[in-house]
Amino acid sequence: MDFSTLSRGRALVGALLLIVALFVGGRYLAGGGSAREQPAAAASAGELRTEPRPRLVVHVVGAVKRPGLYRLVDGARIADALRRAGGSTRRADLTLVNLAAPVSDGTQIVVPKRAPPASAGSSGPDAEVAPAAGPVHLNTATIEQLDELPGVGPVTAQKIVDYREQHGAFSSVDDLDAIPGIGPARLEQLRELVAP
Repeated sequence: MDFSTLSRGRALVGALLLIVALFVGGRYLAGGGSAREQPAAAASAGELRTEPRPRLVVHVVGAVKRPGLYRLVDGARIADALRRAGGSTRRADLTLVNLAAPVSDGTQIVVPKRAPPASAGSSGPDAEVAPAAGPVHLNTATIEQLDELPGVGPVTAQKIVDYREQHGAFSSVDDLDAIPGIGPARLEQLRELVAP
């Protein structure tokens, strides 16, 4: 009887040891499995970093220190592209650029320049002073000055200048009625703002 109780006890201890071994082995394999997945994930992330496909290529031009093509990571912003191009120059007008906008592959990013005082010297100060000092003169106004009038865009401004060159000086504000795109309502709106 001692032999049978001894073998039963051994069988129970053996079974318990086997269960513990299976439990510990399972935990080890589960921990080892996640450890194996991490390098695979790291390797796949490393592969993504080296492949050019997830990177974006943008063309940065205008008032930047180093215009050209630049590779950026997916999710980059226009500010990142400007940084890669060496930053903006002193003449850049960054108020016209949304630096927070995301970039997409194949985009051209244009950083405009502020109008230099020299280029605006002959007509710029007159253009800025004329609307404040009085009406815009149809016979001497530049396209830029005409474009600033309400309801007159660059196309209509060009038509006014072309009309002036083809038909001579405007003799009255009513002559604007001959310009395509300026109807009676627009003419009344402009009557107080312009002079021949």
